[in-house]
Amino acid sequence: MLRLSLATVIAAIMLTTPALAAPQFAKIFTDHAVVQRDQPVTVWGTAAPSQAVTVSLNGQTATATADSAGKWRATLPVMTAGGPYSLTATAGGETATRNDILIGDVYLCGGQSNMEFAVRNSTNAWGTLMGSGNTNIRFANIQKDTQPLPLDDLTHPTEWKVSGPDVTGDASAVCYYMAKSLQARYQVPVGFINSSWGGTTLESWVGPSSLKTVPTFADGVAAVTQLGTDPAKAMANEERRQETWWDAHDKNAKSERAYIAPKYDDSKWPSLTPVGSWKAAGIEDFKAHDGVGWFRTTVDLTEAQAATANQLVLGPIDTYDTAWVNGTRVGGASTSWMWREYNVPKGVFKAGTNVVVLRVLSGGNGGGLTGRPENRAVKTSDGQYIQLKADWKYKKGMASKGLSIPPAPWNVPTSLTTLYNGMIAPLKGYHFKLAAWYQGESNVGRAEQYRTLQPLLIKDWRDTFGQPDMPFLVTQLTAYGSTASQPIESGWAELREAQRLSIANDPKAFTAITIDFGDRSDIHPTQKTIVGERLARAARVIAYGDTTLTPGGPEAISATRSGSDVIITFKSTNGGLRTYSSDMAIGFEACAGSACRYVAGSPSGDTVMLKGAGADITKVRYAWADSPFVNLFSADDMPAAPFELVVQ
Repeated sequence: MLRLSLATVIAAIMLTTPALAAPQFAKIFTDHAVVQRDQPVTVWGTAAPSQAVTVSLNGQTATATADSAGKWRATLPVMTAGGPYSLTATAGGETATRNDILIGDVYLCGGQSNMEFAVRNSTNAWGTLMGSGNTNIRFANIQKDTQPLPLDDLTHPTEWKVSGPDVTGDASAVCYYMAKSLQARYQVPVGFINSSWGGTTLESWVGPSSLKTVPTFADGVAAVTQLGTDPAKAMANEERRQETWWDAHDKNAKSERAYIAPKYDDSKWPSLTPVGSWKAAGIEDFKAHDGVGWFRTTVDLTEAQAATANQLVLGPIDTYDTAWVNGTRVGGASTSWMWREYNVPKGVFKAGTNVVVLRVLSGGNGGGLTGRPENRAVKTSDGQYIQLKADWKYKKGMASKGLSIPPAPWNVPTSLTTLYNGMIAPLKGYHFKLAAWYQGESNVGRAEQYRTLQPLLIKDWRDTFGQPDMPFLVTQLTAYGSTASQPIESGWAELREAQRLSIANDPKAFTAITIDFGDRSDIHPTQKTIVGERLARAARVIAYGDTTLTPGGPEAISATRSGSDVIITFKSTNGGLRTYSSDMAIGFEACAGSACRYVAGSPSGDTVMLKGAGADITKVRYAWADSPFVNLFSADDMPAAPFELVVQ
């Protein structure tokens, strides 16, 4: 009879019983993270289903049980500023640890390119970077991600970084300068999370449950949601919509669809290697062509590659494109500078030769595949990058100028809700001292709609993070574009007014004015230090309760008649109004209906008199141009806010 020792039996059991893996933290929790002081600290992640998880930080503990999908969420009690500490999650005898965790103030920074704009590109960056070493300032950049449904966790890894010469250049300049100012004043650890994407519209950043309440976007939000729940049906619906558009605008659309078929014989089509606009390709037919161009190429895949191939990468295309792989539509976009990275459903790529077809409608400036050949490829889920052939077969389609194809509702940069889903929703549970928002350039021309969208976004983010009074700071659009030598209508001025009015009655929101530090020739002015410091000033009042100053500069509150004059009263002049380079204030307009004319302003204390404006004046406005010149400031050097007011 075989006798086994107890040690042998235990060893055998251990060998045949799978070890439970350590619990995992959500991707936002990395070494060097900062969590919000004076609020409950929520931590989440994954573990084995039904497994008990214990989370510890700074001597405080909380427990949670993973659900059937393995997701857990625990909430630690309120803690004061301090650290560094270790954050641990323990389950089944295994522990995951995050080191060098600080408790302090955390800021969420969002928007488009002027928020994304990095410190390394800002004015005086070298000096800033050399002096940026500060273990009490940390930041995390959320990688760009567009998703049809809200996520529980980020899909890409992130990393909290400690401010220093080697890394601070990667931080959002506006957010960094704001954080630097506030950290120096309040002497607590500060962290900021930058979740921004250049060129994007505001509606990309609003959650689906909120955005669908706006009738204009309801159908589009439903289509985006369908892309997440039934992608094949959503893509089929989008293809029908697009092809209906083509049938209505191109008499050759029906016959040219034959080009999409993988077996179509394109042997008589000429070839080119696209490296820029087709107008500059040296091809006679395309030198002055505005309209449609068709392109076909192939890529050979092994059986293993075809099984894991899941993305078609094409680089930038000018301007409107539709892409097919082996006859299946895989994507389309409508912005010339956006890189095309189309997700391809499993089974579309085949072992052997695969046919890629593009239909491109130029936007009037060029046309075609404008990137480099080496940036066109098939990507696989296991990290392979299989380049497409450099040369493409091509054929000219209809000539047309001025046409634009309405984009799919999930197409970045004009997508609906997808950036919220991929870059804001995964942070749900984190708490913040404040949010800062710098966006609006891509919504110019839709100012009336912005008056609805901006407060909707603010409420949506407050709801997402369970902070109904979360302070929200908005950077107003700066000066950019054409100047004015006579009163004109201005889309930029209207958007600024929408930003101002939409949060005027929100005591926990404020619009920081930057009109005096713009660059009329650069939509990305590099002087971000001033912008960050103005946000910091607003934060001192709105978020930190400082009563020793105003959050910003002069704001017009009324315009009243006095005979043929108009008196404009301001608040927040901080000692009285001042003018620079003149004893008169410029930039004021007196309007009778839609007819406006310039009127010099005479400042005195908290008022500006528009002398002789006229008894028929119905409204007044200030700094009403894309790139206005202004010289009206408060006594402490803050610019007066642009405005439009009805005369009482």
